[in-house]
Amino acid sequence: MARLPASANFLAPIITETLLDRLTMVTRAFPRTLLIGSHDRTLVDHLRAADTDLTLVEAGPRLAAETGAIAVEADAIDLPFASFDLILWPGGLDSVNDVPGALLRLRALLAPDGLLLGAFVGDGSLPRLRRSVVTEGVRAIARLHPQIDLSAMGNLLQRVGFTLPVVDVEALTVRYGDWFTLARDLRAAGLSSRLAPAPPPLTREEAMRIAAAFADQADPDGRIGETFRLVHFSGWAPHPDQPQPARRGSGTASLAAALKPKD
Repeated sequence: MARLPASANFLAPIITETLLDRLTMVTRAFPRTLLIGSHDRTLVDHLRAADTDLTLVEAGPRLAAETGAIAVEADAIDLPFASFDLILWPGGLDSVNDVPGALLRLRALLAPDGLLLGAFVGDGSLPRLRRSVVTEGVRAIARLHPQIDLSAMGNLLQRVGFTLPVVDVEALTVRYGDWFTLARDLRAAGLSSRLAPAPPPLTREEAMRIAAAFADQADPDGRIGETFRLVHFSGWAPHPDQPQPARRGSGTASLAAALKPKD
């Protein structure tokens, strides 16, 4: 990502716009903010212009050096507990080694009534690419990024202690002329393999087989529509003043009566 121009990552502005839109719906102020993934200058500049004390974290050492961020993986952040009122994570949750551990750490970093807000490319994404790789048998496990689904994300937020969790998905279809352009976009967005050590590079023959299998799925106009499912999530650190669910069995209205057809 550091070697490519920022404009190459087309997903970054889409995620940034969505995060900022959702943030404007929250009426409270956030004096201390942690941003995980500081490569999107628009988001960084917006937060710096806001009345918040901003801390940046970046997994890539080169990106961290360019932005003045702390170089550390999200599941290894070592900062004082309860030191942030807002944590923004615009992509990358699905690439850490320990997803529950990362969420638990972020929960500890949030002050009471603090907000975690983020997005990532989730389950069901890149179906045509996956089909191409699996069909050709090109070391699929080492090539395809793990993906987290909607229900698993909601369960994870609850398990680690977040309250009022919200998880939803936005499907984005991008149409490509060939597989090589898609591969370039995945690298620019940090969605290519991050295994260490890295698997052996594709041979020319393997790359051409994948490209041919991808092209075979083209629409009548010759272009291939690929799907990115952006999973958006939020959760709050517990606080006594937050809305609480009603006690189980305390309802007074009958669901059966409400659903009964009216004459």
